[in-house]
Amino acid sequence: MSGDFKAMVELLLERKPEISAEEIKKLVDEKKRKIGAGYLTDQGALFLVAADLGISLERNQSSLQKLKDLYVGARDINVVGRVMSIYPTRTFMRRDNSEELRNRTLTILDGDVAIRVKLWEKRVEFPEESGLRPGDLIKLTKGYVKSGLDGKPVLNVGDMSTIEVIKEGNMDIPSLDHFARDLSKISSQADNVVIFGKISSSPRIVEYKNVRGQEGRALHLNVSNEEGTKTMRTIIWNIDESRLPKILTVGSNIKLVGVRIKEGSAQFGNSDFEIHGDEGTSFDVSNPGAEPDVLNLKLISIGKDLGTGYLECLAFQKNGKIITLRIDSNLSKTSISSGIIIQCIPSMILGNQITLSRDDSYISEIEDDSSFPSLEMLETKIVDIVNSDRPYLVEGIVLQTPSINTVTTRNGENISLAETILGDDTAEINLLGWRDLSSLVTDLKVGERIKIRGVVTSTNRDGKLQISLKPYSSINKIG
Repeated sequence: MSGDFKAMVELLLERKPEISAEEIKKLVDEKKRKIGAGYLTDQGALFLVAADLGISLERNQSSLQKLKDLYVGARDINVVGRVMSIYPTRTFMRRDNSEELRNRTLTILDGDVAIRVKLWEKRVEFPEESGLRPGDLIKLTKGYVKSGLDGKPVLNVGDMSTIEVIKEGNMDIPSLDHFARDLSKISSQADNVVIFGKISSSPRIVEYKNVRGQEGRALHLNVSNEEGTKTMRTIIWNIDESRLPKILTVGSNIKLVGVRIKEGSAQFGNSDFEIHGDEGTSFDVSNPGAEPDVLNLKLISIGKDLGTGYLECLAFQKNGKIITLRIDSNLSKTSISSGIIIQCIPSMILGNQITLSRDDSYISEIEDDSSFPSLEMLETKIVDIVNSDRPYLVEGIVLQTPSINTVTTRNGENISLAETILGDDTAEINLLGWRDLSSLVTDLKVGERIKIRGVVTSTNRDGKLQISLKPYSSINKIG
Protein backbone atom coordinates (compact mmCIF):
# COMPACT_ATOMS: atom_id res chain seq x y z
CA MET A 1 0.00 0.00 0.00
CA SER A 2 3.07 2.20 -0.28
CA GLY A 3 2.69 3.68 3.23
CA ASP A 4 -1.01 4.41 2.95
CA PHE A 5 -1.99 3.90 6.60
CA LYS A 6 -5.64 4.72 5.98
CA ALA A 7 -5.94 2.10 3.24
CA MET A 8 -4.34 -0.48 5.55
CA VAL A 9 -6.87 0.31 8.27
CA GLU A 10 -9.72 -0.07 5.78
CA LEU A 11 -8.35 -3.44 4.66
CA LEU A 12 -8.09 -4.64 8.28
CA LEU A 13 -11.65 -3.49 8.97
CA GLU A 14 -12.81 -5.34 5.90
CA ARG A 15 -11.16 -8.56 7.08
CA LYS A 16 -12.06 -8.11 10.75
CA PRO A 17 -15.48 -6.40 10.73
CA GLU A 18 -16.15 -7.14 14.40
CA ILE A 19 -13.69 -4.45 15.54
CA SER A 20 -13.93 -0.70 14.94
CA ALA A 21 -11.48 1.86 13.61
CA GLU A 22 -11.27 3.40 17.07
CA GLU A 23 -10.31 0.04 18.57
CA ILE A 24 -7.61 -0.41 15.92
CA LYS A 25 -6.18 3.02 16.78
CA LYS A 26 -6.02 2.04 20.47
CA LEU A 27 -4.28 -1.25 19.61
CA VAL A 28 -1.72 0.61 17.45
CA ASP A 29 -0.98 3.08 20.27
CA GLU A 30 -0.67 0.23 22.76
CA LYS A 31 1.71 -1.69 20.48
CA LYS A 32 3.94 1.40 20.04
CA ARG A 33 3.97 1.97 23.81
CA LYS A 34 5.03 -1.62 24.53
CA ILE A 35 7.73 -1.74 21.88
CA GLY A 36 9.10 1.64 22.82
CA ALA A 37 9.03 5.13 21.42
CA GLY A 38 11.04 5.74 18.24
CA TYR A 39 10.99 2.12 17.08
CA LEU A 40 7.68 1.92 15.20
CA THR A 41 5.63 4.09 12.86
CA ASP A 42 1.85 3.83 12.96
CA GLN A 43 2.04 1.69 9.84
CA GLY A 44 4.66 -0.64 11.33
CA ALA A 45 2.62 -1.03 14.49
CA LEU A 46 -0.46 -1.80 12.39
CA PHE A 47 1.34 -4.74 10.77
CA LEU A 48 2.04 -6.19 14.23
CA VAL A 49 -1.55 -5.59 15.35
CA ALA A 50 -2.83 -7.34 12.25
CA ALA A 51 -0.54 -10.30 12.94
CA ASP A 52 -1.91 -10.55 16.50
CA LEU A 53 -5.40 -10.68 15.02
CA GLY A 54 -4.41 -13.40 12.56
CA ILE A 55 -4.66 -11.09 9.54
CA SER A 56 -2.00 -10.77 6.80
CA LEU A 57 -1.65 -7.32 5.28
CA GLU A 58 0.25 -8.41 2.21
CA ARG A 59 1.69 -5.30 0.62
CA ASN A 60 1.36 -6.37 -3.05
CA GLN A 61 -2.17 -7.62 -2.74
CA SER A 62 -3.45 -4.63 -0.80
CA SER A 63 -1.78 -2.16 -3.16
CA LEU A 64 -3.74 -3.22 -6.25
CA GLN A 65 -5.77 -0.45 -7.84
CA LYS A 66 -8.92 -0.74 -9.91
CA LEU A 67 -8.77 0.38 -13.54
CA LYS A 68 -11.67 2.78 -12.95
CA ASP A 69 -9.56 4.68 -10.40
CA LEU A 70 -6.59 5.37 -12.70
CA TYR A 71 -6.02 8.96 -13.75
CA VAL A 72 -3.54 10.83 -15.94
CA GLY A 73 -0.38 11.56 -13.92
CA ALA A 74 -0.73 8.65 -11.50
CA ARG A 75 2.50 6.75 -10.73
CA ASP A 76 3.53 3.52 -8.95
CA ILE A 77 0.39 1.87 -10.30
CA ASN A 78 -0.21 -1.82 -9.56
CA VAL A 79 -3.12 -3.55 -11.28
CA VAL A 80 -4.39 -6.94 -12.38
CA GLY A 81 -6.36 -7.23 -15.61
CA ARG A 82 -7.54 -9.69 -18.22
CA VAL A 83 -6.02 -9.33 -21.67
CA MET A 84 -8.42 -8.71 -24.53
CA SER A 85 -6.24 -7.38 -27.37
CA ILE A 86 -2.54 -7.70 -28.21
CA TYR A 87 -1.19 -5.32 -30.85
CA PRO A 88 1.98 -5.69 -32.95
CA THR A 89 5.19 -3.85 -32.13
CA ARG A 90 5.48 -0.29 -33.42
CA THR A 91 8.85 1.31 -34.20
CA PHE A 92 9.32 5.07 -34.46
CA MET A 93 11.97 7.78 -34.16
CA ARG A 94 12.18 10.36 -31.38
CA ARG A 95 11.79 13.89 -32.67
CA ASP A 96 14.53 15.39 -30.50
CA ASN A 97 17.46 13.03 -31.18
CA SER A 98 16.28 10.56 -33.88
CA GLU A 99 16.62 7.68 -31.42
CA GLU A 100 14.69 4.57 -32.49
CA LEU A 101 12.07 3.49 -29.96
CA ARG A 102 9.69 0.54 -29.80
CA ASN A 103 6.38 0.05 -28.09
CA ARG A 104 3.24 -2.01 -28.37
CA THR A 105 -0.24 -1.84 -26.92
CA LEU A 106 -2.42 -4.25 -24.96
CA THR A 107 -6.02 -3.79 -23.92
CA ILE A 108 -6.87 -5.14 -20.46
CA LEU A 109 -10.08 -5.24 -18.41
CA ASP A 110 -10.88 -5.86 -14.74
CA GLY A 111 -14.65 -5.85 -15.12
CA ASP A 112 -16.59 -3.61 -17.44
CA VAL A 113 -13.72 -1.09 -17.38
CA ALA A 114 -10.94 -1.33 -19.98
CA ILE A 115 -7.67 0.53 -20.38
CA ARG A 116 -4.87 0.53 -22.91
CA VAL A 117 -1.47 -0.62 -21.68
CA LYS A 118 1.62 0.54 -23.55
CA LEU A 119 4.73 -1.66 -23.28
CA TRP A 120 8.10 0.03 -23.84
CA GLU A 121 11.51 -1.27 -24.96
CA LYS A 122 12.42 -4.47 -23.02
CA ARG A 123 8.75 -5.11 -22.16
CA VAL A 124 7.80 -5.16 -25.86
CA GLU A 125 8.84 -8.82 -26.16
CA PHE A 126 6.77 -9.92 -23.16
CA PRO A 127 3.77 -11.32 -25.15
CA GLU A 128 6.05 -13.67 -27.15
CA GLU A 129 8.32 -14.57 -24.23
CA SER A 130 5.37 -15.46 -21.98
CA GLY A 131 3.10 -16.96 -24.63
CA LEU A 132 0.51 -14.32 -23.77
CA ARG A 133 -2.95 -14.84 -25.24
CA PRO A 134 -6.27 -13.00 -25.05
CA GLY A 135 -8.04 -14.13 -21.88
CA ASP A 136 -4.88 -14.40 -19.76
CA LEU A 137 -4.62 -12.56 -16.44
CA ILE A 138 -1.61 -10.31 -16.03
CA LYS A 139 -0.25 -8.33 -13.10
CA LEU A 140 1.48 -4.99 -13.71
CA THR A 141 3.48 -3.16 -11.04
CA LYS A 142 5.09 0.28 -10.88
CA GLY A 143 3.32 1.52 -13.99
CA TYR A 144 2.58 5.16 -14.71
CA VAL A 145 -0.40 6.78 -16.42
CA LYS A 146 -0.17 9.27 -19.29
CA SER A 147 -2.78 10.74 -21.60
CA GLY A 148 -3.47 9.09 -24.95
CA LEU A 149 -4.17 11.03 -28.14
CA ASP A 150 -7.88 10.75 -27.33
CA GLY A 151 -7.34 12.18 -23.84
CA LYS A 152 -8.05 8.87 -22.13
CA PRO A 153 -5.56 7.45 -19.60
CA VAL A 154 -2.96 4.98 -20.89
CA LEU A 155 -1.05 2.78 -18.45
CA ASN A 156 2.66 2.68 -19.39
CA VAL A 157 4.99 -0.17 -18.50
CA GLY A 158 8.70 0.63 -18.78
CA ASP A 159 12.04 -0.80 -17.65
CA MET A 160 11.32 -0.05 -13.96
CA SER A 161 7.93 -1.77 -14.16
CA THR A 162 7.15 -5.48 -13.99
CA ILE A 163 4.61 -7.55 -15.88
CA GLU A 164 3.72 -11.21 -15.39
CA VAL A 165 1.03 -13.75 -16.27
CA ILE A 166 -0.74 -14.95 -13.12
CA LYS A 167 -3.12 -17.76 -12.26
CA GLU A 168 -6.83 -17.17 -11.80
CA GLY A 169 -6.71 -17.57 -8.01
CA ASN A 170 -9.45 -15.63 -6.25
CA MET A 171 -9.40 -12.67 -8.64
CA ASP A 172 -12.96 -11.57 -9.30
CA ILE A 173 -12.40 -10.63 -12.95
CA PRO A 174 -14.87 -12.01 -15.51
CA SER A 175 -13.76 -14.17 -18.44
CA LEU A 176 -13.81 -12.81 -21.99
CA ASP A 177 -17.13 -14.56 -22.61
CA HIS A 178 -18.66 -11.99 -20.23
CA PHE A 179 -18.11 -9.41 -22.98
CA ALA A 180 -19.83 -11.46 -25.72
CA ARG A 181 -22.74 -9.80 -27.52
CA ASP A 182 -25.75 -11.55 -29.08
CA LEU A 183 -26.01 -10.10 -32.60
CA SER A 184 -29.80 -10.08 -32.44
CA LYS A 185 -29.75 -7.90 -29.29
CA ILE A 186 -27.21 -5.26 -30.29
CA SER A 187 -28.86 -1.85 -30.00
CA SER A 188 -25.99 0.56 -29.31
CA GLN A 189 -22.34 1.25 -30.06
CA ALA A 190 -19.76 -0.45 -27.84
CA ASP A 191 -16.02 -1.05 -27.48
CA ASN A 192 -14.09 -4.16 -26.41
CA VAL A 193 -16.68 -6.68 -27.51
CA VAL A 194 -16.51 -10.44 -28.17
CA ILE A 195 -18.62 -11.81 -31.04
CA PHE A 196 -19.63 -15.43 -31.67
CA GLY A 197 -21.16 -16.21 -35.05
CA LYS A 198 -20.98 -17.85 -38.46
CA ILE A 199 -19.29 -16.50 -41.58
CA SER A 200 -22.18 -15.82 -43.96
CA SER A 201 -20.42 -14.17 -46.92
CA SER A 202 -17.25 -14.95 -48.79
CA PRO A 203 -14.35 -13.27 -46.89
CA ARG A 204 -12.12 -11.06 -49.00
CA ILE A 205 -9.10 -8.80 -48.59
CA VAL A 206 -9.65 -5.23 -49.76
CA GLU A 207 -6.94 -2.61 -50.23
CA TYR A 208 -7.65 0.93 -49.04
CA LYS A 209 -6.08 4.28 -48.19
CA ASN A 210 -6.70 5.95 -44.83
CA VAL A 211 -7.29 9.67 -44.27
CA ARG A 212 -3.50 10.25 -44.21
CA GLY A 213 -3.10 8.59 -47.59
CA GLN A 214 -1.43 5.48 -46.13
CA GLU A 215 -2.21 2.18 -47.84
CA GLY A 216 -3.60 -0.73 -45.89
CA ARG A 217 -5.49 -3.99 -46.26
CA ALA A 218 -8.78 -4.91 -44.63
CA LEU A 219 -10.69 -8.17 -44.23
CA HIS A 220 -14.36 -7.87 -45.25
CA LEU A 221 -17.00 -10.47 -44.38
CA ASN A 222 -20.51 -10.82 -43.00
CA VAL A 223 -21.13 -12.53 -39.66
CA SER A 224 -24.52 -14.00 -38.71
CA ASN A 225 -25.92 -15.41 -35.50
CA GLU A 226 -26.46 -19.15 -35.12
CA GLU A 227 -30.11 -18.94 -36.18
CA GLY A 228 -29.29 -16.85 -39.25
CA THR A 229 -31.82 -14.21 -38.25
CA LYS A 230 -29.30 -11.37 -37.87
CA THR A 231 -26.33 -10.50 -40.11
CA MET A 232 -23.77 -7.75 -39.58
CA ARG A 233 -21.17 -6.35 -41.96
CA THR A 234 -17.71 -6.91 -40.48
CA ILE A 235 -14.42 -5.18 -41.31
CA ILE A 236 -11.03 -5.94 -39.73
CA TRP A 237 -8.71 -3.04 -40.59
CA ASN A 238 -4.91 -3.26 -41.03
CA ILE A 239 -5.20 -7.02 -41.24
CA ASP A 240 -2.04 -9.10 -40.90
CA GLU A 241 -2.73 -11.99 -43.26
CA SER A 242 -0.18 -14.20 -41.48
CA ARG A 243 -2.52 -14.24 -38.46
CA LEU A 244 -5.48 -15.55 -40.46
CA PRO A 245 -6.40 -19.24 -40.64
CA LYS A 246 -5.32 -21.02 -43.84
CA ILE A 247 -8.97 -21.55 -44.77
CA LEU A 248 -11.74 -19.06 -44.02
CA THR A 249 -14.97 -19.97 -45.78
CA VAL A 250 -18.72 -19.45 -45.59
CA GLY A 251 -20.34 -21.53 -42.83
CA SER A 252 -17.32 -21.59 -40.51
CA ASN A 253 -17.95 -20.75 -36.86
CA ILE A 254 -15.95 -17.67 -35.85
CA LYS A 255 -15.11 -15.90 -32.60
CA LEU A 256 -13.85 -12.32 -32.80
CA VAL A 257 -12.18 -10.92 -29.67
CA GLY A 258 -11.63 -7.19 -29.23
CA VAL A 259 -13.97 -5.55 -31.75
CA ARG A 260 -16.15 -2.44 -31.74
CA ILE A 261 -19.81 -2.05 -32.56
CA LYS A 262 -20.34 1.02 -34.75
CA GLU A 263 -23.29 2.55 -36.53
CA GLY A 264 -23.89 0.97 -39.92
CA SER A 265 -23.13 2.71 -43.19
CA ALA A 266 -26.20 3.84 -45.12
CA GLN A 267 -24.33 2.94 -48.31
CA PHE A 268 -24.57 -0.75 -47.46
CA GLY A 269 -27.82 -0.58 -45.53
CA ASN A 270 -27.95 -4.20 -44.34
CA SER A 271 -27.88 -3.39 -40.62
CA ASP A 272 -28.14 -0.52 -38.15
CA PHE A 273 -24.74 -1.52 -36.79
CA GLU A 274 -21.44 -2.95 -38.02
CA ILE A 275 -18.55 -4.86 -36.45
CA HIS A 276 -15.12 -3.22 -36.74
CA GLY A 277 -11.80 -4.67 -35.63
CA ASP A 278 -8.13 -3.93 -36.20
CA GLU A 279 -4.67 -5.47 -35.90
CA GLY A 280 -5.34 -6.22 -32.21
CA THR A 281 -8.43 -8.33 -32.96
CA SER A 282 -7.94 -12.09 -32.53
CA PHE A 283 -9.71 -14.91 -34.38
CA ASP A 284 -10.87 -18.37 -33.42
CA VAL A 285 -12.32 -20.38 -36.32
CA SER A 286 -14.00 -23.80 -36.37
CA ASN A 287 -11.40 -25.21 -38.80
CA PRO A 288 -8.11 -23.79 -37.46
CA GLY A 289 -6.10 -26.91 -38.35
CA ALA A 290 -7.42 -27.26 -41.87
CA GLU A 291 -4.84 -27.13 -44.64
CA PRO A 292 -5.55 -26.25 -48.29
CA ASP A 293 -5.57 -29.23 -50.65
CA VAL A 294 -4.18 -29.53 -54.18
CA LEU A 295 -6.35 -27.66 -56.68
CA ASN A 296 -6.64 -27.72 -60.47
CA LEU A 297 -7.65 -24.34 -61.89
CA LYS A 298 -8.16 -22.99 -65.40
CA LEU A 299 -7.00 -19.40 -65.83
CA ILE A 300 -9.44 -16.91 -67.36
CA SER A 301 -7.43 -13.70 -67.26
CA ILE A 302 -4.09 -12.44 -65.95
CA GLY A 303 -3.83 -8.98 -64.42
CA LYS A 304 -0.79 -6.86 -63.76
CA ASP A 305 1.25 -6.55 -60.59
CA LEU A 306 0.06 -3.20 -59.27
CA GLY A 307 2.92 -2.88 -56.80
CA THR A 308 1.67 -5.47 -54.32
CA GLY A 309 4.04 -8.24 -55.45
CA TYR A 310 1.09 -10.32 -56.66
CA LEU A 311 -0.57 -10.91 -60.02
CA GLU A 312 -4.34 -10.48 -59.74
CA CYS A 313 -5.90 -13.27 -61.82
CA LEU A 314 -9.26 -14.87 -62.50
CA ALA A 315 -9.75 -18.64 -62.69
CA PHE A 316 -12.38 -21.34 -62.31
CA GLN A 317 -12.70 -24.91 -61.06
CA LYS A 318 -14.18 -27.96 -62.78
CA ASN A 319 -17.49 -27.34 -61.04
CA GLY A 320 -17.66 -23.92 -62.70
CA LYS A 321 -16.97 -21.91 -59.54
CA ILE A 322 -15.19 -18.68 -60.47
CA ILE A 323 -12.49 -17.52 -58.07
CA THR A 324 -9.99 -14.68 -57.84
CA LEU A 325 -6.40 -15.82 -57.71
CA ARG A 326 -3.47 -13.87 -56.24
CA ILE A 327 -0.16 -15.32 -57.46
CA ASP A 328 3.18 -14.16 -56.06
CA SER A 329 4.98 -12.52 -58.99
CA ASN A 330 8.15 -14.49 -58.19
CA LEU A 331 6.43 -17.85 -57.64
CA SER A 332 6.24 -19.11 -61.23
CA LYS A 333 9.49 -19.38 -63.16
CA THR A 334 7.58 -19.84 -66.41
CA SER A 335 5.09 -17.38 -67.81
CA ILE A 336 1.41 -18.00 -67.17
CA SER A 337 -1.35 -17.04 -69.57
CA SER A 338 -5.10 -17.22 -69.88
CA GLY A 339 -6.52 -20.55 -70.98
CA ILE A 340 -3.92 -22.80 -69.36
CA ILE A 341 -4.67 -25.20 -66.51
CA ILE A 342 -2.52 -25.05 -63.39
CA GLN A 343 -2.13 -27.35 -60.44
CA CYS A 344 -1.42 -25.58 -57.16
CA ILE A 345 -1.37 -25.79 -53.39
CA PRO A 346 -2.79 -22.52 -52.01
CA SER A 347 -1.24 -20.78 -49.04
CA MET A 348 -4.63 -19.33 -48.12
CA ILE A 349 -8.28 -19.66 -49.14
CA LEU A 350 -10.54 -16.74 -48.24
CA GLY A 351 -13.96 -17.54 -49.62
CA ASN A 352 -13.70 -16.94 -53.39
CA GLN A 353 -10.14 -15.61 -53.12
CA ILE A 354 -7.13 -17.96 -53.31
CA THR A 355 -3.58 -16.79 -52.57
CA LEU A 356 -0.41 -18.47 -53.82
CA SER A 357 2.59 -17.08 -51.95
CA ARG A 358 6.25 -17.77 -52.62
CA ASP A 359 6.91 -19.20 -49.15
CA ASP A 360 4.32 -21.96 -48.84
CA SER A 361 2.68 -22.57 -52.23
CA TYR A 362 3.25 -24.72 -55.28
CA ILE A 363 2.20 -24.09 -58.88
CA SER A 364 2.77 -25.88 -62.20
CA GLU A 365 1.09 -26.05 -65.60
CA ILE A 366 -0.65 -29.34 -66.46
CA GLU A 367 -2.18 -30.78 -69.62
CA ASP A 368 -5.50 -29.54 -70.95
CA ASP A 369 -8.54 -31.19 -69.40
CA SER A 370 -11.79 -31.38 -71.39
CA SER A 371 -13.82 -31.90 -68.23
CA PHE A 372 -13.58 -28.16 -67.49
CA PRO A 373 -16.67 -26.28 -68.74
CA SER A 374 -16.31 -23.68 -71.49
CA LEU A 375 -16.23 -19.98 -70.60
CA GLU A 376 -19.50 -19.49 -72.49
CA MET A 377 -21.18 -21.85 -70.04
CA LEU A 378 -20.05 -19.60 -67.18
CA GLU A 379 -21.43 -16.38 -68.64
CA THR A 380 -24.34 -14.66 -66.88
CA LYS A 381 -27.15 -12.72 -68.55
CA ILE A 382 -27.43 -9.15 -67.28
CA VAL A 383 -30.94 -9.73 -65.91
CA ASP A 384 -29.57 -12.56 -63.73
CA ILE A 385 -26.78 -10.51 -62.14
CA VAL A 386 -27.38 -9.94 -58.43
CA ASN A 387 -25.44 -7.99 -55.82
CA SER A 388 -22.95 -10.53 -54.47
CA ASP A 389 -19.25 -11.05 -53.83
CA ARG A 390 -18.69 -13.37 -56.81
CA PRO A 391 -17.05 -12.23 -60.08
CA TYR A 392 -19.21 -12.39 -63.24
CA LEU A 393 -18.47 -13.12 -66.89
CA VAL A 394 -20.80 -11.15 -69.18
CA GLU A 395 -21.32 -10.53 -72.89
CA GLY A 396 -23.09 -7.48 -74.27
CA ILE A 397 -23.20 -4.48 -76.58
CA VAL A 398 -21.87 -1.03 -75.72
CA LEU A 399 -24.93 1.24 -75.76
CA GLN A 400 -23.47 4.62 -74.86
CA THR A 401 -20.33 6.62 -75.64
CA PRO A 402 -18.07 6.21 -72.57
CA SER A 403 -17.70 9.26 -70.33
CA ILE A 404 -14.80 9.99 -68.00
CA ASN A 405 -14.79 12.17 -64.90
CA THR A 406 -12.50 13.00 -61.99
CA VAL A 407 -13.79 11.94 -58.60
CA THR A 408 -12.41 13.21 -55.28
CA THR A 409 -12.28 10.57 -52.56
CA ARG A 410 -12.86 11.19 -48.86
CA ASN A 411 -9.11 11.53 -48.24
CA GLY A 412 -8.77 14.17 -50.97
CA GLU A 413 -7.35 11.92 -53.71
CA ASN A 414 -8.45 12.71 -57.28
CA ILE A 415 -9.10 9.57 -59.33
CA SER A 416 -10.55 8.94 -62.78
CA LEU A 417 -13.87 7.18 -63.34
CA ALA A 418 -15.03 6.03 -66.78
CA GLU A 419 -18.59 4.87 -67.36
CA THR A 420 -20.80 3.44 -70.09
CA ILE A 421 -23.90 1.28 -70.48
CA LEU A 422 -23.77 -2.40 -71.44
CA GLY A 423 -26.81 -4.28 -72.71
CA ASP A 424 -27.86 -7.75 -73.88
CA ASP A 425 -31.20 -9.30 -74.86
CA THR A 426 -32.37 -9.31 -71.23
CA ALA A 427 -31.43 -5.96 -69.62
CA GLU A 428 -28.98 -3.04 -69.42
CA ILE A 429 -26.46 -2.15 -66.71
CA ASN A 430 -23.86 0.56 -66.02
CA LEU A 431 -20.21 -0.48 -66.49
CA LEU A 432 -17.55 1.40 -64.49
CA GLY A 433 -13.77 1.54 -64.66
CA TRP A 434 -11.87 3.22 -61.82
CA ARG A 435 -8.32 4.64 -61.81
CA ASP A 436 -6.01 2.82 -64.28
CA LEU A 437 -8.90 0.62 -65.39
CA SER A 438 -10.79 3.62 -66.76
CA SER A 439 -8.84 3.34 -70.04
CA LEU A 440 -10.42 -0.09 -70.70
CA VAL A 441 -13.82 1.60 -70.71
CA THR A 442 -12.88 4.72 -72.68
CA ASP A 443 -11.45 2.51 -75.47
CA LEU A 444 -14.95 1.11 -76.12
CA LYS A 445 -17.17 2.35 -78.93
CA VAL A 446 -20.93 2.41 -79.24
CA GLY A 447 -22.26 -0.72 -80.95
CA GLU A 448 -19.25 -2.94 -80.15
CA ARG A 449 -19.97 -6.45 -78.91
CA ILE A 450 -17.67 -7.37 -76.02
CA LYS A 451 -16.99 -10.18 -73.59
CA ILE A 452 -15.91 -9.03 -70.12
CA ARG A 453 -14.08 -11.57 -68.01
CA GLY A 454 -14.43 -10.58 -64.39
CA VAL A 455 -16.65 -7.79 -63.07
CA VAL A 456 -18.03 -7.26 -59.58
CA THR A 457 -21.31 -5.71 -58.49
CA SER A 458 -22.20 -2.74 -56.33
CA THR A 459 -25.07 -0.29 -56.02
CA ASN A 460 -25.04 3.43 -56.78
CA ARG A 461 -26.55 6.17 -54.63
CA ASP A 462 -29.96 5.44 -56.05
CA GLY A 463 -29.68 1.78 -55.10
CA LYS A 464 -29.33 0.72 -58.73
CA LEU A 465 -27.09 -2.24 -59.54
CA GLN A 466 -23.85 -1.58 -61.46
CA ILE A 467 -20.75 -3.56 -62.44
CA SER A 468 -17.11 -2.53 -62.12
CA LEU A 469 -13.83 -3.74 -63.59
CA LYS A 470 -11.12 -5.18 -61.32
CA PRO A 471 -7.33 -5.61 -61.76
CA TYR A 472 -7.94 -9.15 -63.09
CA SER A 473 -10.61 -8.05 -65.59
CA SER A 474 -10.19 -8.38 -69.36
CA ILE A 475 -12.33 -7.14 -72.25
CA ASN A 476 -12.42 -8.93 -75.58
CA LYS A 477 -14.11 -7.35 -78.62
CA ILE A 478 -16.04 -9.80 -80.80
CA GLY A 479 -17.86 -9.74 -84.15
